[in-house]
Amino acid sequence: MLLEHYIGRAIEIIYEDRHGDITKRRIIIHKISDGTVHATCLRSSGWRPFKMERILSWQPIGEGRTA
Repeated sequence: MLLEHYIGRAIEIIYEDRHGDITKRRIIIHKISDGTVHATCLRSSGWRPFKMERILSWQPIGEGRTA
């Protein structure tokens, strides 16, 4: 399923930042535009943009693995 189907819902992502550091984050997606996922990071309780090409994998929280 596409990430667009999870707007307004929480997912868990594996993300590689611009420095090459890899983290696991739980986010709530607010919108997706121009290759960027705009979300609230549940770890920092703040809004963050995530580049789609840097999301290595993702899955809905509480459901089976999706991507």
